[in-house]
Amino acid sequence: MSDAAHLLIPHAACSADGCRERLAALRLPHLERLLAAMEPAQFEAGDERTLSMPHERVLARECGLQAPDGLLPFAAWEAMQGGTDTGGRAWAWVTPCHWQVGADHVFMHHPQELDLDAAESQALLAALQPYFEQDGLQLAYEAPTRWLASGPLFGQVPCASLDRVVGRVIDDWMPRGDAGKPLRRLQQEMQMLLYTHPVNEERTAGGQLPVNSFWVSGNGTLPAGHAIAPPPGLRITHYLRDAALRQDWAAWASGWQQIDEQECARLRQAADAGQPVAISLCGERQARTWRSTGGAWRRLAAAFSRRRAADWLGEL
Repeated sequence: MSDAAHLLIPHAACSADGCRERLAALRLPHLERLLAAMEPAQFEAGDERTLSMPHERVLARECGLQAPDGLLPFAAWEAMQGGTDTGGRAWAWVTPCHWQVGADHVFMHHPQELDLDAAESQALLAALQPYFEQDGLQLAYEAPTRWLASGPLFGQVPCASLDRVVGRVIDDWMPRGDAGKPLRRLQQEMQMLLYTHPVNEERTAGGQLPVNSFWVSGNGTLPAGHAIAPPPGLRITHYLRDAALRQDWAAWASGWQQIDEQECARLRQAADAGQPVAISLCGERQARTWRSTGGAWRRLAAAFSRRRAADWLGEL
């Protein structure tokens, strides 16, 4: 952890063909100068099958959160930052969503496609709440597509990040093994309950997608006495997330240009002024962090030799 200005960039690259095509044409001069003048520091190894995304692992590292894959307690951490007494309990985010069920697979639509309003979300939550309580789980409204839940189950079942499943076939991401059985059962029961719910009947009649299931993420137990606030210099940019999840690679490339011209330019100015800075590039498999060294020789070398940013991003 550090007080240095640290820019964390999720969804910086992925293996999709459309992303690779846009990546090859990207020109990111500020990022390239930054990386050339910095030293590689931490490396988060992994692959596209980890339950927790690389940017989540970097955030957990920087905030001093240590937990197994799929049990990084971000819901509890954010709840505590908002003033909730998490009481050493396990917490999770529950996302109402639409599953498109095919003959041999289930596909999850982006929650934003639901265009769910607060009244609809709260009515659906009220219908599901008694069933969650039967399993010892408490459910509360936070936003139309995010509910906050607590209960022992959320500390026992590793769950895939929402970013792993949005816009994808979810069969291989369902909660696994015997520990995941209660959650899988609850998902199946809620699908039946939601099928005939008045909110969904009205949505379907109006041509909107019905809410027919939910996804659990950000689950886990926050260590006792853990600091609430993130490192003061840490900034997470979300310019790329929705475009990547929607596989809108033109918007993704445009987002990268904005990051380079604004965020990376500011970070470069700080580095040139001798301030300590760091940057983390996070893909779907791995993440790399660079930190400034403050050495004049390093800045001088950067003026003559730079690796293309696309080469670094292509390795993520």
